[in-house]
Amino acid sequence: MAGEVTVTIVGNLADDPELRYTQGGVAVVSVRVGSTPRQLNRQTNAWEDGETVWVRCTAWREVAENVAQTLTKGTRVIVTGRLKAPSAYQTAQGEARASLELEIEEIGPSLRYATASVSRKPREVGGAGAGAASSPWDSPAAAPAAAANDAWANPGTSSAGADDTPF
Repeated sequence: MAGEVTVTIVGNLADDPELRYTQGGVAVVSVRVGSTPRQLNRQTNAWEDGETVWVRCTAWREVAENVAQTLTKGTRVIVTGRLKAPSAYQTAQGEARASLELEIEEIGPSLRYATASVSRKPREVGGAGAGAASSPWDSPAAAPAAAANDAWANPGTSSAGADDTPF
């Protein structure tokens, strides 16, 4: 929608992702990301940490399940999403606080200090004839007949004698 504020945050997960399901069966995950700015103090020639910014991030559906399976406490992540209006609350000690919330569009591990191995999940094909349809990301052994007839699954090969590109 127009007028939404999209931000990117780089930080560490404060806790393991908390996966829940709505009454309708939709997956939702919540994670807290902490980002602490660092600056070099030129007088002392030492790095100094600023105040940590905590952001509550929420993802839905397949993204939520992927986050819960992949990320753990302490993982450095890059999160992009829509910033929500801050909600105000009071701590047990009576201090007034505000909470930043972000609805996740994209999230992944940061590769600055780590490596990651990516594995693609097969897409779920819905609608009529779903049993006969095959995802182009399925393994070839799963549906060889469907993959052989799908020009998108085998780019650069001719399909049914046609020499034209499939678009």
